[in-house]
Amino acid sequence: MSEPEGRGAAWTEERGTSDEGRRRPQAPRRRAGGTALDGLVGLLDLEQIEADIFRGRSPSDWRQRVFGGQVAGQALVAAGRTVPADRPVHSLHAYFIRPGDPAVPLVYIVDRVRDGRSFTTRRVSAIQHGKTIFTLSASFHHTEPGPAHAAPMPEVPPPDSVPGTAERVEKLLGPAARDFFQDNPIDLRVVGPLTLCFPLACGAL
Repeated sequence: MSEPEGRGAAWTEERGTSDEGRRRPQAPRRRAGGTALDGLVGLLDLEQIEADIFRGRSPSDWRQRVFGGQVAGQALVAAGRTVPADRPVHSLHAYFIRPGDPAVPLVYIVDRVRDGRSFTTRRVSAIQHGKTIFTLSASFHHTEPGPAHAAPMPEVPPPDSVPGTAERVEKLLGPAARDFFQDNPIDLRVVGPLTLCFPLACGAL
C-alpha cells in the first residue's frame, strides 16, 4: 500500500475498529532530546497543499476528539500564512460547529476577505469528512502609534522562585499526578494556592 503524500507525515494502521485498516495520520513525533514545546510548535506547522489551503494533524494520544485550542491555533496559523509579516493579528472570532476527529487530517481553507491599507481580514473554515467543523474570522493590523492602557503589574516573586505545578501536584497527590503535568509545553507556575488544593493541604504546598 503506497504512502500518502505529505511533508513529514507519519501513518499507522488502526486494527479492531469498526472500519478495519483505517489509516490514521499522526503529527510528527518529538525528536530525541526534544521538548513538549517542540511538539507543540511542530503541531502548528501546517502543510500547504494548494493556494490558501492547508493541512494540519492531531497529536497521537488518547483523545477521542480534537482539542478545540488546537483547531483554533492551526486556523490562525493558516490565516497568518496569507498575511504580510508586518501585520499581526489583533482580533478574532471563532465558532466550534462540530466535534473534530483526531484520526483524520484537518483541512483549512482561507478566504481572503479584504486586503486594506491598514487592515487585513481573513475567514478560515476547518473541514473534516466533507463538513465544516470550525470557522474563524480574524483581523490583522500593522503596528502604528496609539493610546496604550493597562492595569499595573502586581508585585510577584521571580518565576524561578516559585515551584512548578508538576512539583506541587506531586507533593499533594503523589508521583502519578506529576506525570500528567510534567510534559506540558507551557511551564505554569501559580503564585498562591492551586485550584485543586484541599483547604488543609494547601498550607503545606
